[in-house]
Amino acid sequence: MIPVYLTAGIREIERQAAALSEAPNLMEKAGLAAAQIIRDQLLRRSCCHVLVLAGPGNNGGDAFAVARYLREWGNIVSVSCIADADRVPTDAKRAMQSWLASGGEIHANIPDGEQAWDAIVDGLFGIGIDQSANRRIDGKYLTWIQTANCLNAPIISLDIPSGLGSDNGCVYGAAIHATITVTFIGLKPGLYTNFGPEYSGRIVLCDLNIQLAAPPEPSIWLLDQSLANTLLPLPRTANSHKGSFGNVAILGGSNGMVGAALLAGRSALWLGAGRVYAGLLSDTAPPVDYVQPELMLRTPSDLLALTPLHCLVAGPGFGNSPQALSWLEIALSSESALVLDADALNLIAQHPALARMLGQRKAPSILTPHPAEAARLLNTDTAAVQNNRMDAAYKIAQRFNCYAVLKGAGSICCFSDGRRYLNTSGNPGLSSAGTGDVLAGMIGALIAQGLEPGNALLLAVYLHGAAADRLLREHHGPLGMVASEIITAARSLLNEWIY
Repeated sequence: MIPVYLTAGIREIERQAAALSEAPNLMEKAGLAAAQIIRDQLLRRSCCHVLVLAGPGNNGGDAFAVARYLREWGNIVSVSCIADADRVPTDAKRAMQSWLASGGEIHANIPDGEQAWDAIVDGLFGIGIDQSANRRIDGKYLTWIQTANCLNAPIISLDIPSGLGSDNGCVYGAAIHATITVTFIGLKPGLYTNFGPEYSGRIVLCDLNIQLAAPPEPSIWLLDQSLANTLLPLPRTANSHKGSFGNVAILGGSNGMVGAALLAGRSALWLGAGRVYAGLLSDTAPPVDYVQPELMLRTPSDLLALTPLHCLVAGPGFGNSPQALSWLEIALSSESALVLDADALNLIAQHPALARMLGQRKAPSILTPHPAEAARLLNTDTAAVQNNRMDAAYKIAQRFNCYAVLKGAGSICCFSDGRRYLNTSGNPGLSSAGTGDVLAGMIGALIAQGLEPGNALLLAVYLHGAAADRLLREHHGPLGMVASEIITAARSLLNEWIY
């Protein structure tokens, strides 16, 4: 698994590296590594024109080191920096002096004129902006970021795009739109969640080959294809039958929202559950799903009396009626694994007694909130959740003793023991009605087939996004992607991965 580090973890690695008897010059190593990537991947001819933007901290020091190497290799390098040389950190000052000693110059502004830049190096701000007292970028740095984004040249950000929060993916006033982000030592959450995917471009990790006796233990990992491959169900044997692959029950579908429950049920069927039942709350529920007759429709009371029941999915199209509240209380008393989505989450947020029942459950519970639902569960607002998605996911898992996925750009899966996983699949095509219902059904199907609940959550979240990515390629864009298509694409992908 690929670890991801919060700023505190990166700082601890740097501290331990500095304390080694032969401490490595991390700034020089970072500068050389980034310069080599820029040379090999972006500078396709000799004597390229490169603009380097250097900030007042160690990120600026990295930029000076990059500038020096690129100049030594025959490129024409212009460095813009307004930092006070007497106030920059020691290592950054040393890198600045080395740049000047090599014959380089420092400009107080971005050079004017008709110069066409072959590449721009962003070394304005590094990973510390989350912790700074004045997070919002303004003044000349704001102007430089806005200008760089408009110069029609590839931008290489050092460690993280300037203006982007390393821990949370927030944008502090403005941020660099990077073509490539060369990140050092370890991956950062902000590159993958919130606004991170929009600003980071292609992410290249340079770990700088730091050798520590006892590095900090990571608690966050990347949820990517390689991890998903380790979670797959085993291929089916010839002597299997529908009872081999579990029973899933969907509870939801109140008046006007029957489709949500049917989507969740169809998703569970197509992702391999042996039997799927839907208990519809609507008083005008159809007797059969005419599109998917394999889905068995029941009354809620009959549904909750079924045995064995390997996973119960409650919430798709649930509504907030007194009837829904009563059925949710019964669902929380179930001894089955329980996936809670949509209005089931809203009802839990509104009723402390239900929240207590959820936290005291012995059987596994999985919560699947989007940011607004997460805010209700945590008694805060959506902005607060989005401003610290990593912490919000952790608080939900802790508060309700559950597995949780905070959905959105860079969905975050969290276990009750604090382990978190950042999803790398998915695209804006998932921003349409019903895709959350489909995800809930997928999780239920994988649990019914025998996956541990945490593994089922991880695989379903990655597969859900990967299905949308396949559709994105096939349709040349995210527009008009609908939930039912995700089901079809996910089934194809899962079969390809297993067989």
